[in-house]
Amino acid sequence: MTRAVIAKGVNETRFRARAVRIDSTVVEADVRYPTDAGLAGDAVRLLAREGKRAAALVTGGATAMRDRSRAVGRKLRALGCAVKRRTGDAKDEVLALTGECGKLAAASVTDARKVAGELRAAARGRGARAKLAATERLERGIERAEKVCEQIGQRLAGEPIRDRLVSLADPDARPIRKGKAGKPTEFGSVHQIAEITPHTRKGARGFVLAPATEPGNPGEQTLLPATVAELLTLGLTPAEVALDGGFPVCATAQALEPIAPDRLFIAGKRSTAAGASKRTRDRLASYRTGAEGRISHLKRDYGLKRSRLKGAAGAKTWVGWGALAYNLDTYAHYAVRDA
Repeated sequence: MTRAVIAKGVNETRFRARAVRIDSTVVEADVRYPTDAGLAGDAVRLLAREGKRAAALVTGGATAMRDRSRAVGRKLRALGCAVKRRTGDAKDEVLALTGECGKLAAASVTDARKVAGELRAAARGRGARAKLAATERLERGIERAEKVCEQIGQRLAGEPIRDRLVSLADPDARPIRKGKAGKPTEFGSVHQIAEITPHTRKGARGFVLAPATEPGNPGEQTLLPATVAELLTLGLTPAEVALDGGFPVCATAQALEPIAPDRLFIAGKRSTAAGASKRTRDRLASYRTGAEGRISHLKRDYGLKRSRLKGAAGAKTWVGWGALAYNLDTYAHYAVRDA
Protein backbone atom coordinates (compact mmCIF):
# COMPACT_ATOMS: atom_id res chain seq x y z
CA MET A 1 0.00 0.00 0.00
CA THR A 2 2.75 2.47 0.94
CA ARG A 3 4.64 1.65 -2.24
CA ALA A 4 1.51 2.12 -4.34
CA VAL A 5 0.80 5.56 -2.85
CA ILE A 6 4.39 6.71 -3.50
CA ALA A 7 4.28 5.42 -7.09
CA LYS A 8 0.96 7.19 -7.64
CA GLY A 9 2.37 10.43 -6.22
CA VAL A 10 5.43 10.26 -8.48
CA ASN A 11 3.44 9.37 -11.61
CA GLU A 12 0.40 11.64 -11.21
CA THR A 13 1.84 14.80 -9.64
CA ARG A 14 4.86 16.99 -10.25
CA PHE A 15 6.66 15.41 -7.31
CA ARG A 16 10.24 14.38 -8.12
CA ALA A 17 12.46 12.54 -5.66
CA ARG A 18 15.65 14.61 -5.79
CA ALA A 19 16.90 13.92 -2.24
CA VAL A 20 16.43 11.45 0.59
CA ARG A 21 17.17 11.74 4.31
CA ILE A 22 17.46 8.64 6.45
CA ASP A 23 17.47 8.13 10.21
CA SER A 24 16.41 5.40 12.63
CA THR A 25 14.12 5.59 15.63
CA VAL A 26 12.78 3.38 18.39
CA VAL A 27 9.08 2.57 18.33
CA GLU A 28 8.17 1.61 21.87
CA ALA A 29 6.31 -1.61 22.62
CA ASP A 30 3.10 -1.44 24.63
CA VAL A 31 4.77 -2.65 27.85
CA ARG A 32 5.41 -1.16 31.27
CA TYR A 33 8.93 -0.65 32.59
CA PRO A 34 10.22 -4.21 33.24
CA THR A 35 11.82 -5.52 36.44
CA ASP A 36 12.92 -9.09 37.12
CA ALA A 37 10.59 -9.40 40.11
CA GLY A 38 7.69 -7.89 38.15
CA LEU A 39 8.27 -10.34 35.30
CA ALA A 40 8.29 -13.22 37.81
CA GLY A 41 4.94 -12.00 39.13
CA ASP A 42 3.57 -11.85 35.57
CA ALA A 43 4.84 -15.38 34.94
CA VAL A 44 3.13 -16.73 38.07
CA ARG A 45 -0.19 -15.15 37.13
CA LEU A 46 0.08 -16.24 33.48
CA LEU A 47 0.80 -19.87 34.36
CA ALA A 48 -1.96 -19.94 36.97
CA ARG A 49 -4.50 -18.65 34.46
CA GLU A 50 -3.47 -20.87 31.54
CA GLY A 51 -2.90 -23.90 33.82
CA LYS A 52 -6.42 -23.75 35.24
CA ARG A 53 -7.92 -23.44 31.77
CA ALA A 54 -5.87 -26.39 30.57
CA ALA A 55 -6.67 -28.57 33.62
CA ALA A 56 -10.39 -28.02 33.09
CA LEU A 57 -10.13 -29.72 29.67
CA VAL A 58 -8.83 -33.01 31.14
CA THR A 59 -11.61 -35.48 31.87
CA GLY A 60 -11.60 -36.36 35.56
CA GLY A 61 -9.34 -33.38 36.34
CA ALA A 62 -5.61 -32.95 35.96
CA THR A 63 -2.89 -32.20 38.50
CA ALA A 64 -4.01 -29.28 40.66
CA MET A 65 -2.48 -26.04 39.40
CA ARG A 66 -1.63 -24.01 42.46
CA ASP A 67 -2.23 -20.27 42.15
CA ARG A 68 0.69 -18.39 43.72
CA SER A 69 -0.51 -14.95 42.66
CA ARG A 70 -1.23 -13.77 46.20
CA ALA A 71 2.14 -14.98 47.48
CA VAL A 72 4.07 -13.24 44.73
CA GLY A 73 1.93 -10.13 45.21
CA ARG A 74 3.04 -9.91 48.86
CA LYS A 75 6.68 -10.19 47.78
CA LEU A 76 6.27 -7.42 45.22
CA ARG A 77 4.64 -5.09 47.74
CA ALA A 78 7.48 -5.74 50.21
CA LEU A 79 9.97 -5.08 47.42
CA GLY A 80 8.29 -1.77 46.62
CA CYS A 81 8.63 -0.69 50.26
CA ALA A 82 12.30 -1.72 50.31
CA VAL A 83 13.10 0.26 47.16
CA LYS A 84 11.74 3.47 48.68
CA ARG A 85 14.27 3.32 51.52
CA ARG A 86 17.22 3.73 49.10
CA THR A 87 19.86 2.37 51.50
CA GLY A 88 22.55 -0.30 51.21
CA ASP A 89 20.50 -2.75 53.28
CA ALA A 90 17.50 -2.09 51.04
CA LYS A 91 19.49 -3.19 47.98
CA ASP A 92 20.29 -6.55 49.60
CA GLU A 93 16.63 -6.94 50.59
CA VAL A 94 15.50 -6.19 47.04
CA LEU A 95 17.82 -8.89 45.65
CA ALA A 96 16.56 -11.38 48.26
CA LEU A 97 12.91 -10.64 47.44
CA THR A 98 13.65 -10.88 43.71
CA GLY A 99 15.13 -14.34 44.32
CA GLU A 100 12.02 -15.38 46.26
CA CYS A 101 9.80 -14.21 43.40
CA GLY A 102 11.95 -16.30 41.06
CA LYS A 103 11.44 -19.38 43.28
CA LEU A 104 7.66 -18.92 43.16
CA ALA A 105 7.82 -18.65 39.37
CA ALA A 106 9.98 -21.81 39.18
CA ALA A 107 7.48 -23.72 41.35
CA SER A 108 4.65 -22.60 39.04
CA VAL A 109 6.67 -23.81 36.04
CA THR A 110 6.97 -27.28 37.66
CA ASP A 111 3.20 -27.48 38.20
CA ALA A 112 2.45 -26.20 34.71
CA ARG A 113 4.71 -28.81 33.11
CA LYS A 114 2.74 -31.59 34.78
CA VAL A 115 -0.55 -30.12 33.58
CA ALA A 116 0.80 -29.67 30.04
CA GLY A 117 2.02 -33.27 29.92
CA GLU A 118 -1.33 -34.66 31.11
CA LEU A 119 -3.28 -32.48 28.69
CA ARG A 120 -1.12 -33.49 25.72
CA ALA A 121 -1.57 -37.18 26.65
CA ALA A 122 -5.35 -36.65 26.84
CA ALA A 123 -5.52 -34.98 23.40
CA ARG A 124 -7.28 -37.85 21.68
CA GLY A 125 -10.56 -38.06 19.79
CA ARG A 126 -13.22 -35.45 20.41
CA GLY A 127 -11.86 -32.11 21.59
CA ALA A 128 -8.26 -33.01 20.73
CA ARG A 129 -7.70 -29.80 18.77
CA ALA A 130 -8.80 -27.59 21.67
CA LYS A 131 -6.60 -29.55 24.09
CA LEU A 132 -3.55 -29.22 21.83
CA ALA A 133 -4.14 -25.50 21.40
CA ALA A 134 -4.39 -25.06 25.18
CA THR A 135 -1.21 -27.12 25.63
CA GLU A 136 0.70 -24.94 23.16
CA ARG A 137 -0.41 -21.76 24.94
CA LEU A 138 0.66 -23.19 28.28
CA GLU A 139 4.01 -24.38 26.92
CA ARG A 140 4.71 -20.93 25.45
CA GLY A 141 4.03 -19.47 28.88
CA ILE A 142 6.33 -22.06 30.47
CA GLU A 143 9.14 -21.22 28.06
CA ARG A 144 8.92 -17.51 28.83
CA ALA A 145 8.63 -18.11 32.57
CA GLU A 146 11.78 -20.25 32.47
CA LYS A 147 13.57 -17.40 30.71
CA VAL A 148 12.54 -15.07 33.55
CA CYS A 149 13.82 -17.55 36.15
CA GLU A 150 17.11 -17.81 34.25
CA GLN A 151 17.46 -14.01 34.18
CA ILE A 152 16.87 -13.79 37.93
CA GLY A 153 19.50 -16.46 38.54
CA GLN A 154 22.01 -14.54 36.42
CA ARG A 155 21.25 -11.29 38.21
CA LEU A 156 21.71 -12.85 41.65
CA ALA A 157 25.00 -14.36 40.47
CA GLY A 158 26.18 -11.00 39.14
CA GLU A 159 26.39 -12.30 35.56
CA PRO A 160 25.58 -10.17 32.50
CA ILE A 161 22.19 -10.88 30.90
CA ARG A 162 22.15 -11.06 27.11
CA ASP A 163 19.00 -11.12 24.99
CA ARG A 164 16.92 -10.02 27.98
CA LEU A 165 13.18 -10.76 28.01
CA VAL A 166 11.32 -7.57 28.95
CA SER A 167 7.70 -8.64 28.52
CA LEU A 168 5.79 -11.92 28.61
CA ALA A 169 3.05 -10.48 26.39
CA ASP A 170 5.53 -9.11 23.80
CA PRO A 171 8.69 -11.27 23.83
CA ASP A 172 10.05 -9.52 20.69
CA ALA A 173 10.41 -6.17 22.50
CA ARG A 174 14.07 -5.37 23.16
CA PRO A 175 15.84 -2.96 25.53
CA ILE A 176 17.45 -0.30 23.32
CA ARG A 177 19.83 2.38 24.55
CA LYS A 178 19.87 5.52 22.41
CA GLY A 179 21.59 7.90 24.80
CA LYS A 180 18.63 10.21 25.35
CA ALA A 181 18.91 12.27 28.53
CA GLY A 182 15.27 11.89 29.55
CA LYS A 183 14.88 8.26 28.46
CA PRO A 184 18.25 6.48 28.09
CA THR A 185 16.64 3.06 27.62
CA GLU A 186 13.54 2.36 25.54
CA PHE A 187 11.76 -0.96 25.07
CA GLY A 188 10.57 -1.80 21.59
CA SER A 189 12.06 -2.15 18.11
CA VAL A 190 14.23 -0.07 15.75
CA HIS A 191 12.79 1.20 12.45
CA GLN A 192 14.66 3.10 9.75
CA ILE A 193 12.72 6.07 8.37
CA ALA A 194 13.64 7.32 4.87
CA GLU A 195 11.90 10.39 3.46
CA ILE A 196 12.23 11.26 -0.23
CA THR A 197 11.72 14.95 -0.99
CA PRO A 198 11.63 17.17 -4.11
CA HIS A 199 14.25 19.58 -2.69
CA THR A 200 16.44 20.17 0.36
CA ARG A 201 15.19 23.60 1.37
CA LYS A 202 13.59 24.40 4.70
CA GLY A 203 10.11 22.92 5.03
CA ALA A 204 10.76 20.07 2.55
CA ARG A 205 8.00 17.47 2.68
CA GLY A 206 7.98 14.19 0.82
CA PHE A 207 6.96 10.56 0.99
CA VAL A 208 8.15 8.09 3.64
CA LEU A 209 9.32 4.71 2.38
CA ALA A 210 8.08 1.54 4.06
CA PRO A 211 10.27 1.56 7.22
CA ALA A 212 13.00 -1.10 7.32
CA THR A 213 13.36 -3.13 10.51
CA GLU A 214 14.90 -6.31 11.89
CA PRO A 215 14.55 -8.13 15.23
CA GLY A 216 16.77 -6.98 18.06
CA ASN A 217 18.78 -3.75 17.97
CA PRO A 218 20.21 -3.54 14.42
CA GLY A 219 22.72 -0.87 13.42
CA GLU A 220 22.08 1.82 10.84
CA GLN A 221 24.17 0.06 8.18
CA THR A 222 22.28 -3.21 8.79
CA LEU A 223 18.93 -1.67 7.79
CA LEU A 224 20.27 0.52 4.96
CA PRO A 225 20.34 -2.20 2.23
CA ALA A 226 16.58 -2.78 2.71
CA THR A 227 15.95 0.96 2.31
CA VAL A 228 18.08 1.05 -0.85
CA ALA A 229 16.20 -1.97 -2.22
CA GLU A 230 12.90 -0.15 -1.63
CA LEU A 231 14.17 2.87 -3.59
CA LEU A 232 15.23 0.63 -6.47
CA THR A 233 11.87 -1.15 -6.48
CA LEU A 234 10.15 2.22 -6.87
CA GLY A 235 12.64 3.24 -9.57
CA LEU A 236 13.90 6.21 -7.54
CA THR A 237 17.53 7.38 -7.62
CA PRO A 238 17.79 10.61 -5.59
CA ALA A 239 20.83 12.73 -6.38
CA GLU A 240 21.54 13.66 -2.75
CA VAL A 241 21.51 11.47 0.34
CA ALA A 242 21.72 12.93 3.87
CA LEU A 243 22.30 10.61 6.83
CA ASP A 244 22.73 10.64 10.58
CA GLY A 245 26.23 10.47 12.05
CA GLY A 246 25.67 6.86 13.14
CA PHE A 247 26.28 5.58 9.59
CA PRO A 248 29.86 4.35 8.91
CA VAL A 249 31.32 5.98 5.80
CA CYS A 250 32.72 3.02 3.86
CA ALA A 251 29.85 0.57 4.51
CA THR A 252 27.29 3.29 3.72
CA ALA A 253 28.95 4.27 0.44
CA GLN A 254 29.05 0.62 -0.59
CA ALA A 255 25.37 0.08 0.28
CA LEU A 256 24.36 3.16 -1.74
CA GLU A 257 26.26 2.14 -4.90
CA PRO A 258 23.12 0.74 -6.62
CA ILE A 259 21.44 4.18 -6.61
CA ALA A 260 24.73 6.07 -7.27
CA PRO A 261 23.89 9.42 -5.62
CA ASP A 262 25.78 12.50 -6.80
CA ARG A 263 26.33 13.65 -3.23
CA LEU A 264 26.48 11.73 0.08
CA PHE A 265 26.39 13.66 3.35
CA ILE A 266 26.85 12.01 6.77
CA ALA A 267 26.55 14.37 9.73
CA GLY A 268 29.84 15.09 11.44
CA LYS A 269 32.04 13.28 8.90
CA ARG A 270 34.10 15.52 6.61
CA SER A 271 35.06 12.64 4.31
CA THR A 272 31.57 12.77 2.78
CA ALA A 273 30.14 15.30 0.30
CA ALA A 274 33.64 15.52 -1.19
CA GLY A 275 34.28 18.60 -3.25
CA ALA A 276 31.11 20.34 -2.07
CA SER A 277 31.23 23.95 -0.97
CA LYS A 278 30.64 25.00 2.62
CA ARG A 279 27.27 26.39 1.59
CA THR A 280 26.25 23.02 0.15
CA ARG A 281 27.43 21.15 3.25
CA ASP A 282 25.49 23.54 5.48
CA ARG A 283 22.41 23.08 3.32
CA LEU A 284 22.62 19.29 3.57
CA ALA A 285 23.31 19.46 7.30
CA SER A 286 20.15 21.51 7.81
CA TYR A 287 18.22 19.14 5.54
CA ARG A 288 19.49 16.12 7.49
CA THR A 289 18.39 17.67 10.78
CA GLY A 290 14.88 17.81 9.35
CA ALA A 291 14.77 13.99 9.53
CA GLU A 292 14.53 14.26 13.32
CA GLY A 293 11.66 16.70 12.99
CA ARG A 294 9.88 14.37 10.58
CA ILE A 295 10.27 11.46 12.99
CA SER A 296 8.84 13.61 15.79
CA HIS A 297 5.95 14.52 13.47
CA LEU A 298 5.27 10.85 12.75
CA LYS A 299 5.37 9.97 16.44
CA ARG A 300 3.16 12.85 17.50
CA ASP A 301 0.48 12.70 14.78
CA TYR A 302 0.72 9.25 13.17
CA GLY A 303 1.12 6.83 16.09
CA LEU A 304 4.79 5.91 15.76
CA LYS A 305 5.56 6.71 19.39
CA ARG A 306 4.18 3.39 20.64
CA SER A 307 2.99 0.28 18.82
CA ARG A 308 -0.31 -1.09 20.09
CA LEU A 309 0.21 -4.40 18.27
CA LYS A 310 2.26 -7.18 19.84
CA GLY A 311 5.42 -8.81 18.51
CA ALA A 312 7.84 -7.88 15.75
CA ALA A 313 5.23 -8.49 13.05
CA GLY A 314 2.70 -6.35 14.92
CA ALA A 315 5.15 -3.47 15.32
CA LYS A 316 6.05 -3.63 11.63
CA THR A 317 2.36 -3.53 10.69
CA TRP A 318 1.67 -0.64 13.05
CA VAL A 319 4.58 1.45 11.74
CA GLY A 320 3.65 0.60 8.15
CA TRP A 321 0.10 1.88 8.66
CA GLY A 322 1.48 5.07 10.21
CA ALA A 323 3.73 5.66 7.20
CA LEU A 324 0.78 4.98 4.87
CA ALA A 325 -1.41 7.53 6.65
CA TYR A 326 1.33 10.14 6.39
CA ASN A 327 1.87 9.39 2.69
CA LEU A 328 -1.85 9.73 1.96
CA ASP A 329 -1.80 13.20 3.53
CA THR A 330 1.31 14.07 1.52
CA TYR A 331 -0.28 12.84 -1.72
CA ALA A 332 -3.33 15.01 -1.02
CA HIS A 333 -1.00 17.98 -0.46
CA TYR A 334 0.69 17.58 -3.86
CA ALA A 335 -2.54 16.68 -5.68
CA VAL A 336 -4.26 19.87 -4.43
CA ARG A 337 -1.21 21.97 -5.29
CA ASP A 338 -1.14 20.64 -8.84
CA ALA A 339 -4.91 20.98 -9.39
